[in-house]
Amino acid sequence: MALRARKLKFDSLICMAAGLIGLAVFAISLTIWSLRSDALNDAATNTGNIATILAEQTSRSVQAIDLVLIDLQERFEHQNFQSVDDLISTAGGAATHHLLRERLARLPQADVVGIVGADGTIINTSREWPAPKTQVGDRDYLTHFRSETNHGIYISDLLRNRVSGHRTIFFSRRLTGSDGTFLGVVLAGVRLTSFQEIFGSLQSLHSQTFAFLRYDGTLLLRQPELTAAAANLLGSRWHELVLIGGGHYRATDIDGEARLIAVRPLRDYPLVINVGVSEHAALAAWRRRATLIGVGTLLAILCSALLLRSLYTQFRRMNRSEASLAEREARLAEANVRLDTALNNMKQGLCMFDANERLVVCNERYLQMYNLPHDIVKPGCTLADILRLRKEAGNFSDDIDRYLANLRRQFALGNYFYLVVHLDDGRVIAMQNQAAPGGGWVATHEDITERQRAEAHIAHMARHDALTDLANRVLFRERMDEALARLSRNGESFSIFIFDLDMFKGVNDSLGHPIGDALLKAVASRLKENVRATDTVARLGGDEFAILQTAGGSQRQEAVRLAERLLKNISAPYQIEGHEIVIGISIGIAVAPEDGTDAVQLLKNADLALYRAKLEGRNDFRFFEDKMDSEARMRRSLEIDLRNAIAREEFELHYQTIIDVRSLRTVGVEALVRWRHPERGLVPPDRFIPLAEEIGLIVPLGEWILRKACLDAARWPADIKLAVNLSPAQFRSGNLVQMVKHALDASGLRVDRLELEITESVLLQKSTGTLDTLHRLKKLGVDIVLDDFGTGYSSLSYLRMFPFDQIKIDQSFVDEINNRADCAAIVSAITSLGSSLGISTTAEGVEKPEQLALLQAAGCTHAQGYLFSRPRPASELVFGDATPGRSKVA
Repeated sequence: MALRARKLKFDSLICMAAGLIGLAVFAISLTIWSLRSDALNDAATNTGNIATILAEQTSRSVQAIDLVLIDLQERFEHQNFQSVDDLISTAGGAATHHLLRERLARLPQADVVGIVGADGTIINTSREWPAPKTQVGDRDYLTHFRSETNHGIYISDLLRNRVSGHRTIFFSRRLTGSDGTFLGVVLAGVRLTSFQEIFGSLQSLHSQTFAFLRYDGTLLLRQPELTAAAANLLGSRWHELVLIGGGHYRATDIDGEARLIAVRPLRDYPLVINVGVSEHAALAAWRRRATLIGVGTLLAILCSALLLRSLYTQFRRMNRSEASLAEREARLAEANVRLDTALNNMKQGLCMFDANERLVVCNERYLQMYNLPHDIVKPGCTLADILRLRKEAGNFSDDIDRYLANLRRQFALGNYFYLVVHLDDGRVIAMQNQAAPGGGWVATHEDITERQRAEAHIAHMARHDALTDLANRVLFRERMDEALARLSRNGESFSIFIFDLDMFKGVNDSLGHPIGDALLKAVASRLKENVRATDTVARLGGDEFAILQTAGGSQRQEAVRLAERLLKNISAPYQIEGHEIVIGISIGIAVAPEDGTDAVQLLKNADLALYRAKLEGRNDFRFFEDKMDSEARMRRSLEIDLRNAIAREEFELHYQTIIDVRSLRTVGVEALVRWRHPERGLVPPDRFIPLAEEIGLIVPLGEWILRKACLDAARWPADIKLAVNLSPAQFRSGNLVQMVKHALDASGLRVDRLELEITESVLLQKSTGTLDTLHRLKKLGVDIVLDDFGTGYSSLSYLRMFPFDQIKIDQSFVDEINNRADCAAIVSAITSLGSSLGISTTAEGVEKPEQLALLQAAGCTHAQGYLFSRPRPASELVFGDATPGRSKVA
């Protein structure tokens, strides 16, 4: 009966499983449909983000135009003109023409600024003087202000300029006489091509369309352009979204394709930005994913059917074995009941084995001590079985056969023996074994962990670092001596790693020593995770660590693998007390016996390899090479040459241009130093700049760079700015401000053309002297630029410390702006932050047109990189149009 009931229950479970499979198929279908909705929502979100960026950028552009129009409106209305003739007599002169040209210069997006009388006569323009005799009395902006008395801005239809012939949108404001009479308008015309350039740079993104409209639904611009007339949007869903401040909706375009359209009205102006994406393009990834899910679901159903069949077969086998298992368990339970009362009251673990090494009896303490299961460790169980269970439980690490052979040998020698065993979980067990008459033995097991732990702790502290618990110098030298003995005895090679943490001093100085100590502990933890038990990791002091690595195969290959693991894992970000910290490591490696056969030589050679790794860019590893000794001597020779290089006039300056991202014209250059050595040729900056900082020559070298760059820049066009980098050592010198004054006075360069770039390492010092120097330079009139913004620990806090004129976006973010959404978001956030604070932004390392397009859309103001020009001597510089693809040859 019991078997029949169990079979019925099992059959019910099979039916339930089949039902669950059906439900799973239904759930997967719902999931696929949900993924479709998510894909459409993601597309709507992406188009909304782009529309928001374009709307903000266009709003700022229109606001700049409006501010100029308001200024002109107030300037003329304050003169209390009585009639149009009064306006013409005053505003029609050359002075007003020059005023309009000056206002146009503030508006790089505008084509013309002018004044038009109420009768349509052009009174004055920024384009030419006297004004052309063209009549514009039928224009919509004049019609509007003839019937409306408001002083707000009016935005015209897309019109063709009757003077230049260009398609133009006119922004205008009413001019009113002292008695309220309509006298005319001040207006600014923006060519359609100015907006087309913005939208055209983004047209290739995700099959998107862009439109520029007025609140009344009038289409000013669409990219790509329409070949048929647009529908009337008043009263439509589009109009409802405009009234509530924006949103998105689905519509069928005039090309018959369904699109998701994001609507973003401009803040404070009756204009709207539309960004649309093809629904077919938005669902492309979803279609591929749905196909894969469908195929995977079918395979899962087939596998489930096979699994249910296998379970049914296994169930039948299990029923057949239950009878014999129940009988054996009953016998073992009866034996345990007889002995439990006596044995379970003992403090020690006790077990008794017969002559065949089978368990006769054991107490509860013995089972608890080794975490052994009651249902398996029973009378009749062999000692070998128990040892296997202990091995699985992790409290027996010896070889089972060797242990049993040793046990038999001890009993053959005598009736009693004592053994102390150290378990893998840290416990120490004292075992006493006493032979029993007629064969077999009785064993007691006592936990003596705490007694030995106190003794071991004292010995441990003498050879380990107190902060990280890694080996200290004493233990590391002992392990090296042992490894050298093995090398001498049987040729076992090994490697010595010496490394320290890049940028650790910056963490200590900026975040404090407690954070630095916590970082050292975290590094030590990762080091332990990346080495084998046979290797030794040591902290030699400060942020300097060492590893002794042994390997069974190729020692050099094993060393490369370990070094690559360390570079990857140690450089991963750390989260310590709310701070995200990123560091690197530089590693030097010496291999025995190739690089030495005594401890002192191996440590010295590993240290030379470490120096090479630092010299060649840090966050890397280098093996010791014989030539490193000679290279160390060459470095000393290079140091001597460097000390004489300034006097011998061996340095020269190259310049890289900086362009305005909207006009694509050169607005400045950055000075970059090069050393032309008489014997070594052109020495790269990464070889001599760190050396100059190390030996204290960076201050006189920086002074020479500043003087020479100012002299060169004084011969360039007056609108070209000069950017010069400053080092932390120059701030510590105490005479930086005086040095800048002397360079400007000697060259005659205007102070407002000089930009001084500093990195976050200058601000890490957080000294009042550094901030005082910055404020004195700012008061002098030069611009202060924060270089490599976003790569340090507290970038935003530096913007509170000092009012920077410009921030430079680090090349690491620009490189990935087209591939990683987080980099694009960071660049957009930095440009928006700069715009909000009135700080211009420069993107470094721009090499691709796609990067430039996204920077333009994000509102970045300047850019530099190989897309526009490589660094070159002053004689080869070309100023003016820097459009990519144009000739850069002087």
